[in-house]
Amino acid sequence: MREEILEILEKNSRIQIKDIAVMLNTTEEEVEKEIKQMEKEQIICGYNTLINWDKTKKDLVTALIEVKVTPQRGEGFDKIAERIYRFNEVKAVYLMSGGFDLTVIIEGRTMKEVALFVAQKLAPLESVLSTATHFVLKKYKDHGIPFEAPRKDERMVVSP
Repeated sequence: MREEILEILEKNSRIQIKDIAVMLNTTEEEVEKEIKQMEKEQIICGYNTLINWDKTKKDLVTALIEVKVTPQRGEGFDKIAERIYRFNEVKAVYLMSGGFDLTVIIEGRTMKEVALFVAQKLAPLESVLSTATHFVLKKYKDHGIPFEAPRKDERMVVSP
């Protein structure tokens, strides 16, 4: 039942417990107990709202930064990842396979603000060997949600 609750909440974190109980053919008390336990175990780490900031007046730049690091003896990548995710600008940090070690996703008001973060805070960290910054130009889909409705094909059908 846990995974089913998680799948439902991942799609709609505002769904009411009574609706989850109906969907899973169980009681509200059982669903509430499971959710509280998963929060306690940090399986459920938080509830977020997905916002399309492009449709607001707020200026926001998102950047994906590839980071190569030297792992710490006895701690691997965890210690440097923790130092990085403690910065307020950082929205996500992922350990990666392939040509670099960490993906860091940050948000700022301008490209210059992001560049200054990389130059003044991220790159100088002692374990960081190199960075490569990529700016998000447009978001089409995030967390499984498309930001725009699919376009209708309005072409006329031509038959011979």
